[in-house]
Amino acid sequence: MKRMMNNLKVVLLGMLIACGLHAIAFAANVPSGPMPEATEEFVEKGRGIYFQRCSFCHGLLGDGEGPAAKYLDPRPRDFTLGTFKFRTTESGELPTDLDLFRTVSRGLSGTAMQSFDSDLIKNGLSELERWQVISYIKTFAAEFEDPELDPVATNKVISLPANRAPYDEETIARGKQVFERAKCWSCHGKLGRGDGNKEFRKDDWGFTIRIRNVTHPWKIKAGSEIEDIYMRFTSGISGTPMPSFVKSLNEEDRWDLANYIKSLQHKLTSHQALRVKLVDVELPEDPADAIWENAEPMDMRLAGQVVAPPRWQNPSIEMVTIQAVYNDKDIAFKLTWDDPFMDIVHDETQEFDPVELAKVGGFNSYVETIDMIPRKLETLRDSIALQFPVKAPSGTKKPHFYRGSSSEQVHLLVWKADQASVGERGTQEGNARGWKQPIKAQADDSQQVTGKAKWDQGRWTLVMKRPLTTDDRNDVQFKPGIFIPMSLNAWDGSNGEHGLIMSLSTWHYVFLETSTPVSVYINSLLAFLIVGGLGLWLMRKTIKGKQDEEAGA
Repeated sequence: MKRMMNNLKVVLLGMLIACGLHAIAFAANVPSGPMPEATEEFVEKGRGIYFQRCSFCHGLLGDGEGPAAKYLDPRPRDFTLGTFKFRTTESGELPTDLDLFRTVSRGLSGTAMQSFDSDLIKNGLSELERWQVISYIKTFAAEFEDPELDPVATNKVISLPANRAPYDEETIARGKQVFERAKCWSCHGKLGRGDGNKEFRKDDWGFTIRIRNVTHPWKIKAGSEIEDIYMRFTSGISGTPMPSFVKSLNEEDRWDLANYIKSLQHKLTSHQALRVKLVDVELPEDPADAIWENAEPMDMRLAGQVVAPPRWQNPSIEMVTIQAVYNDKDIAFKLTWDDPFMDIVHDETQEFDPVELAKVGGFNSYVETIDMIPRKLETLRDSIALQFPVKAPSGTKKPHFYRGSSSEQVHLLVWKADQASVGERGTQEGNARGWKQPIKAQADDSQQVTGKAKWDQGRWTLVMKRPLTTDDRNDVQFKPGIFIPMSLNAWDGSNGEHGLIMSLSTWHYVFLETSTPVSVYINSLLAFLIVGGLGLWLMRKTIKGKQDEEAGA
């Protein structure tokens, strides 16, 4: 049992790594030619590839019940039903061979379905191997054998518009009007953050799903380009609440709508050091204060906590944008992250003890998403924590980003939505020496962090403020001119996250900028004058020496 779980762990970790390649895999769209004839030998080779590379998720029978399936969200496709979500065919139709090739080649962003293009990843499949495995996958659904259901032969393939309006302010504005008129906001929210529906939805297979946050392009499964988005409006997504809009929106409207959705997509920052500006005003706790307009943002990407049991590979908080300012006394951090539900209730009876899962021989590799995680509203709280090393790191050495270790303590600034909602402090300072022990809250007289949060239209904004330096040896000390490691832990209550079931980031840095003293400019000017004067004196001396030599000659 233990060996099997370890093997499963390796497989799932591999899939998580592969998910990071989806952006690259977008280019793998068009094969060099059509699928070769599906001879018996050709299909048999695809069968071998399927068993080795696909059956862990999709099952030996193609029914979506592989050994890894119950740990994945969304669930792997059941090929036997003949229902495929991402197609360039009309609503309810089968996909084309090219549709299947595109999915196998570039994968599906935000899922465990990795890219299999060998030109993009080292352990991928050649073009011929991809065709072979596709030929075998088609044997699971009898519909592929019926010529009357062939979307190419029956002219059910959708074409992109012949005349495509440019991506500009005019088409984006028209697309916004279409978004409102078609009531896309009723599911996706007014700002596209997936908060339009105030409850969970289910797909045709009975699995709980979240409405897509279209501002996060890495979560748009079948591609985030305008052409991909247009196709989703046109074909619909079979098995989900996403319908086809062919009958309600004309071609021009759908293209404008795709332009608008593209305009909503967040553009990630690329730097990993947060520059904190010095200001000469009292630091605000209000997330809406004008001071944040001039504070540099930094996006921090998060992933599921898969370091230790109970491992969690289905996080919903994948990005937090952070800003900071400081004055001569305090530092304030503003954290912004998307969450479609405001979870301000916490029922401790719905938690489970990770120690029980971690026992030798226990089920300790991955948490089942259906039976063990209460994925529902009004059950567990939203929460977030900023983490810093207590001791300033020497050189490149840092504590482990997952709560440090017994010899390398970390300091955390924690915010809990349930406590803040009932008038309590909401913020808390604590320490950790590794993940095996919970965060230890500091004594009441050592609590100096304050905070204020607001949830609006699918987004939390939180400000936490603390003195730059303290007398507590268990606190991080914020000193200007030093790169201080910083990381994040985050919990989405309605996603069942609590305790060690969370998303987390690796180390980034926070750097408090220093003002340049006037003496620096004065010293620089003096140095310039001295060097310049010395150079002029040497030049004149050299010229005079040459003149004296010529006169003596």
